[in-house]
This record gives sequence, structure tokens and C-alpha cells, in this order.
Amino acid sequence: MENKETALYAAFKTKDPRFDGHFFVGVRSTGIYCRPICRAKLPKPENCTYFSTAAEAEQEGFRPCLLCRPELAPGSAPVDATVSLAHRAARVLEENCGSIENLEDLAFSMGCSDRHLRRVFSAVYHVSPIQYLQTCRLLLAKNLLTDTRLSVLDVAMTSGFHSLRRFNDVFKNQYQLTPTALRKQSGNGEEIQGQDNITLTLGYRPPYGWKQLLSFLALRTIPGVEVVKNDAYFRTVRLTVRQKKTFYGWIRIENRPRKNVLQVTVSVSLLPVVPQVLSRIRHLFDLYCDPDVIYKSLSVMNALQPNLCVCGTRLTGCFDPFEMAVCAVLGQQISVKAASTLAGRLAQTFGLAIETGIEELTHAFPTPQDLLALDCPIEDTLGPLGISASKSKTILTLAKALKEGELSFHFNSEPHMVTAKLLDISGIGPWTAQYLSMRCLGWTDAFPYTDYGIKKALAPRTEQEILELADKWRPWRSYAAINIWNSL
Repeated sequence: MENKETALYAAFKTKDPRFDGHFFVGVRSTGIYCRPICRAKLPKPENCTYFSTAAEAEQEGFRPCLLCRPELAPGSAPVDATVSLAHRAARVLEENCGSIENLEDLAFSMGCSDRHLRRVFSAVYHVSPIQYLQTCRLLLAKNLLTDTRLSVLDVAMTSGFHSLRRFNDVFKNQYQLTPTALRKQSGNGEEIQGQDNITLTLGYRPPYGWKQLLSFLALRTIPGVEVVKNDAYFRTVRLTVRQKKTFYGWIRIENRPRKNVLQVTVSVSLLPVVPQVLSRIRHLFDLYCDPDVIYKSLSVMNALQPNLCVCGTRLTGCFDPFEMAVCAVLGQQISVKAASTLAGRLAQTFGLAIETGIEELTHAFPTPQDLLALDCPIEDTLGPLGISASKSKTILTLAKALKEGELSFHFNSEPHMVTAKLLDISGIGPWTAQYLSMRCLGWTDAFPYTDYGIKKALAPRTEQEILELADKWRPWRSYAAINIWNSL
């Protein structure tokens, strides 16, 4: 234990961002816990206690540091099957901290009993799921209090406390100060009513291949739904929560490399679903990635070609899984640009017109329900847009499977099962199934070996030889694919 603590203190002393989010340091002399990158005065080793999560530190009575802001620490994306259940549950709790109802429903959605989930979760995080959920709510509230000028009531409701009194009581009990006092300490000024948007920050571990990621998205943007301009990504948003309420708006994401954060601007109309929006942004921009760990495994790729693998490459996810699935089907055997054009026609014909104040953002992409509600045969409806009859039928089958719950692209889904279900759908082959597993599920070990670009880059190898070569890149073959595409 002493050797481990000595190593953790050494990492804390260097302020190395590679360790950010992997552990937190509780300082007993101040009662505050910090990220390992904190620039405050270094405490003595004997005053430090180390925790694997912010929730564990808070359960021991430590308060979050106002300087390094633990709520901005990046998360993790493990691939070890023995702990993946707990990590997937943690992401569900983060995404739904404002609306989750009970642990039994969460466990059922993950295919296990609530007792088993509690046991696995506690073994990995050293706190119960309920304790972790409370920390998610408190840290989201702290982020909103520090970075925005929303009213304390709006902060309480958005964070999932459901009443101002309960929010004040829990916050004061945990942090020994009121939400208003925290806001004053952070120097954020007074509340402002009638805001059009709010701005938050989300942390990541450097290096971060922002330019490559943004170029990847720019090539695939759907006209009217997304746009990349001024070194930022914009898109429309339509989210329906469990109460069947639907919220509409827009988001903008920019990189702030000096602080290792993404700056996220959200239209105030999306305030009730901010946790879900932030969760989808983390997935889209791969903020759980640990680039050094991945590079250590994939640097062998550079023996094939210098700089084939670049440290900091991200696995680009998606914001709307159905939208992503439709685009993947449309992109079969045609160019990326042509697929984007077809997706834009689909959005502007059957999507919902949204007023955003941003010229390029005019529509939300249609939902499965929108397409299932069409009266005419799907091939007759989508045919005039230039979409073939076979692709139209595949899209309709996907919409039915998602609406009826036979298929789910949520990140708590098991990738192998989802891939198998996709392959059972007429019109979906190995490339589409692997591609959707990469981008919709964030599966780190998917590999679309039949992809034209991959075969071109690894020529003259056969498909079987490419698969055998890629076996050395497990469990990060999705990142290998992204690196290969970037090299082209």
C-alpha cells in the first residue's frame, strides 16, 4: 500500500494530465479533494488520502476543490468485462441523474438483478449506486453554479433534486456551504433571468486530436441538422425524456486546449435535459478516452507505415443513434458526400423545422416514429428523395426494431448482441454492423475489415489477412480503424 501511495503522490506532484480522472486526492488538513492536476500548493504526503472516484471522496466527507474543479475530470472507458457492467451503470447514472427513478429499473435494463448490480458497483467504485448518483447530481449542480448564471432553482431542478429545499439541504450538508455561497466564492456574479443559452465545460485527457475529429465530422454533416464552422461543431437537438416530454434546441462545441476542456453552449430550451445532452456530447467527442493507454497498444501500427497511429486520436461517436444508423445505411456503396446529401433531404422533408437563430441549423432529424407514421409504402415515400427501395426498407426495419425495443443503441447494450441483431436485418452486412457498433455504442473493439479505405491502406492483404493483422490491435481495433481512415 505504501508503494502505491508513493506512486500516486509522485503523479500528483508532477501534475501530469495523463492521470486526470484516474484518481482523486483528499487533503485531510483542508477537508478538500482535488484532481491530480490541481495547481494549488502541494500538501504533505501524510495529509493525502487517495480515492478512485469523486463519489468515494465525498462519502468520506471531503469537499470538491474550487480551483481544479473535480466535476470537470474526464471519465474512463474500460474494456475489462469484469468491471464493464459497473462502468456502464455509472454512465447511465450520469446521463439520467436528473430523472432516474429507481435502481431496480436500471438493473433490469442492464440484464441483471439490483442486488448483483449493487455488489459489482460497490466493488469497482467503493460506493453504492445511490451514493454515486447523489455525487453526479451535486457535481452537475456545482458545474452549473460555477459556469452559468442560472437561478439556483433552475440548477436544483436540472440536477435532479426536484425541490429547492432538498437541494439546499443536501448541498450544505455535503459541502458545508450553500449554493449561493459557492457561486459567490467562484466569482460568477448574480443570477440572470431570460438567458438564451448557457455554457459549460467538459474535461478530457490530452493529447486530443480535435482537428482530425472535427474534419471527420465535417465530411459527414447532415445539411440543416449539423454544421462545422469557425473551428466549432453545431447541431440541432430533439430529446424525449421518460415522461414523454420532448425538448428542442441546439448546441455548439468548441475546443479550449489550454485548459484541456471542450466548451459546450446549450440553448436554454434544453435546460431540462442537460444531463442527457452532456452525456451524448461526451460520447460523440470520446471524452472517456485514455489516449496514452491506447497508443501503447496501437503504436505497433507504425511499423506498417510511419505515423499510421497518432496518439490522441479519438473514436468519433454519435449524438443521435437512429440518425447515425440511417446515415450508415444511406452510405452503403456511395460516397460520404452523397450519403450526407440524401440524409439532408430526409431531414428537411420528414424532420421537424426548428428555429435556432443559426442559419445552417433548420431541422431536427426525423425519429423512428416519424417514419413509421408515414402512410405510403416506404419505398414510394423515400424514393423521390433518391433513396433506393432496398435502403428504404432497411431504414424502416431499423425504425421498427428501435421503436419496439428489439434493438437498442444505448451504451449499456452488449456490443456482440447488438451486432448480431443488426446482421439479422436485411440490407445490413458486416461493414454496417461494425461501423454502427463503433459509432453508436462506442465499442472500442469493432473493426469494419471489409471497408474500402482499410483494404486500400493495408493492400495487398486479403480480408482474412487484415483480420489476422488487426488481432494484434485488440481491444482497440476501432481506434485502429479511425487512425487508418485519418491516414488516407
